[in-house]
Amino acid sequence: MIVKPSTTGLDRWESTSEAPLQIVAALFLVAYAAPIIHPSLPGWFTNTCSWVVIGAWVLFGIDYVARLILAEHRWRWFYTNLPSLFILIVPILRPLRLLRLVTLLNVLNRTSAHSLRGKVAVYATGGVTLLIICGALAITDAERGQPGSLIENFGDGLWWAVTTITTVGYGDTHPVSITGRIIAACLMAGGIALVGVVTATFASWLVEQVNETGTATTDATSERLAQIEEQMSALTNAIQQLNERRADAPSNAGSTTY
Repeated sequence: MIVKPSTTGLDRWESTSEAPLQIVAALFLVAYAAPIIHPSLPGWFTNTCSWVVIGAWVLFGIDYVARLILAEHRWRWFYTNLPSLFILIVPILRPLRLLRLVTLLNVLNRTSAHSLRGKVAVYATGGVTLLIICGALAITDAERGQPGSLIENFGDGLWWAVTTITTVGYGDTHPVSITGRIIAACLMAGGIALVGVVTATFASWLVEQVNETGTATTDATSERLAQIEEQMSALTNAIQQLNERRADAPSNAGSTTY
């Protein structure tokens, strides 16, 4: 008899709220990004985006409180989710709220391969893309208008995010504000982790390809050896039959009557 694990209130809440939160996260990203990418947007549109961001942020806060209340071990859940709370309540880290958009990776997980490496590859690819976009938006939002800033538009922020996450670091653009440097530190840490995951996944794929090639070569060699052995056996039988015929030939000739 197979006993199915019981479903907790937290599991039911996360299962129910997952899809709506993904939609809210997508709207949040669009509303947050639009005024940053295009600062010259009409005032009414910018105000609408601001209200969408505030509304989404309120829903993120409600989700956090609901999960905390429904958790069986609240203190343990609280300690393991301190980063989420920290990003929610610290105003100076406002650009870092984009980290909440990692919930979008759940959508990618549903379409990923069933193998563990397939899921890791999807998460790593989606994570790198999302981290670059969020890093570019956050650094542009934090650095634009700062004295001595070298990042004044989304293109500058995107270039900085790509060079930073790939550990190239040309140094032609760099943050000058405290918030920008905090964002840079987070992007560096996340970039190192994700690049390591991508490298490990690619190395695992290469090892598998080499193993499959070696197995195929071994199977082909074994099959060829079996064919050669079969041919040698047939040739040996033919030689034995020929020798037997030659041995019988004199006796048959001597017994001939004229």
